[in-house]
Amino acid sequence: MKNYKKLIAAAAILAAAVSCKDQARIEGTLTGSPDSQVVLKKLSGGSLNVIDTVKTASDGSYSYKMDIAPGQPEFVYIYSGATKVASLLLQSGDKVKVVSDPKGGYTVEGSEESAKLKGVEDDFAAFMKDFSAAVDAGDGPAASKKYVDYYRSRVKYVMENSKSLTAIPVLYQKINEDFPVFGQPTDAVHFRSVHDSLAKVYPDSRYVSALGGEVEKRINLLALQQRLNAANEAGFPDASLPSIDGKKVKISDLDSKMIIVYFWQAADASQKMFNQDVLLPLYKTYHPKGLEIYSISLDTDKGVWASAVKSQGLPWVNVCDGLGAASPVVGLYNISRGLPVAYVIEDGILAPQTVSSEKELRSLLSSKLK
Repeated sequence: MKNYKKLIAAAAILAAAVSCKDQARIEGTLTGSPDSQVVLKKLSGGSLNVIDTVKTASDGSYSYKMDIAPGQPEFVYIYSGATKVASLLLQSGDKVKVVSDPKGGYTVEGSEESAKLKGVEDDFAAFMKDFSAAVDAGDGPAASKKYVDYYRSRVKYVMENSKSLTAIPVLYQKINEDFPVFGQPTDAVHFRSVHDSLAKVYPDSRYVSALGGEVEKRINLLALQQRLNAANEAGFPDASLPSIDGKKVKISDLDSKMIIVYFWQAADASQKMFNQDVLLPLYKTYHPKGLEIYSISLDTDKGVWASAVKSQGLPWVNVCDGLGAASPVVGLYNISRGLPVAYVIEDGILAPQTVSSEKELRSLLSSKLK
């Protein structure tokens, strides 16, 4: 019977220990605020949601426990009225001591990530103070320099702390609603780097998952910017890819009234048939009237592609870099639909629509090349 009771006691202790590991404990003090209230909010979906309200004791102290799943840290913010008095990044098992004043100053102990988060916010506040002072003084060069210096320091921070969730709020910092610190299209690279590192450490974190969505959006914007840059130079997104003889051919080198930029795969038998039954007859009819085809193979086996081009006797420009869907030209032309698909460049200007059927091609060519 005694052994049975010992087993029950041991099991209870073990259960309590496991429970504590799945919780974080906050021991806080709001100085000069006896018998008042603090509100705890959790970051979720880009907004702060109230999770609880806690009353302080006569000395301003309060205590709070919250459940936190292992591997899924939580951003938690403590408010006194409308004033934020602490920012925390809590992991399961944390025991954090926070001392705050009603104006928003605070110290934190017991959580390395919370201390980092405080440092991130302090750095941003110091930058904003100096930047705003330069703007208010009308000193544009000084304001620009302060921004550039701060931006570089934040790039350094996210690179050095890519496995810390504190890198996420750094990426989202804004000087104002229209001026994010990381607002350049190329900053997509930093977002992706941080996401990929964090996904290895916190694969189940919803913050990391949300960052993944932002990465996809920014990568798409970067690809769009690259297409626009290319279009500004040539009137269309230019490309330079190797032909069968290994020499690179640029679209802009072609001197034709109409150019069809055609994407296909030689490994697909139906697309080979499309070459034979549709493109070849159309090319023979309209090439003398000003048509050229710049045919881009998205095959990864260049041997299969070269063999198809030779066996079918395809007379137009045939290119392939062997990278398949990873080819930069896929992003350049935003290829996201099934092949084959073609873009039309007429008199050096890219038409907004794509064509992919025999009917569409015949209609287009007959109306444009008479």
